[in-house]
Amino acid sequence: NDWKDREFWPTFIPVLLITFPAAVHYILWTYFRLPIGATLCCVGLVLGEWIVRVHGFHIWAWFPYSLIWPATMLPGAIALDLVLLLCGNFIITGVLGGMLFALLFYPGNWPMLAAYRLPLEHIGSLLTVGDMIGYVYPRSSMPEYLRIIERGTLRTFGGHSAVVS
Repeated sequence: NDWKDREFWPTFIPVLLITFPAAVHYILWTYFRLPIGATLCCVGLVLGEWIVRVHGFHIWAWFPYSLIWPATMLPGAIALDLVLLLCGNFIITGVLGGMLFALLFYPGNWPMLAAYRLPLEHIGSLLTVGDMIGYVYPRSSMPEYLRIIERGTLRTFGGHSAVVS
């Protein structure tokens, strides 16, 4: 099945991240005049991701919490709701709010990523916390220069299948 391939997920997730909040947005605004649909949907999504990651990664696989936190899309959802509240128009909300939703995703995660940039000294070397986690946390024994190269089913414009590394 093509939808299960790894190269399909980068195109699938962004569409889902805006589609479900937009649907909840529409229902809550049309029937109840509540401009909280995107925020409500994204809070539910983040709570669900936390449940899955804690049970699937921390409890079963012993990953530390600092490596399994989900990315948040709450700042973008709040901006999407704010645009709908201010203009009341779905077209403007779709264009301007959707753009803000996408643009605020990366800076919205900066507060969680900031702790990994803190400097520390380890055996006379200056490192970041992220470097230290990378040095200390055990990974697989396969070296990084040995990667599994496979041919996916996603086709390029030239008709060739895309190489997945």
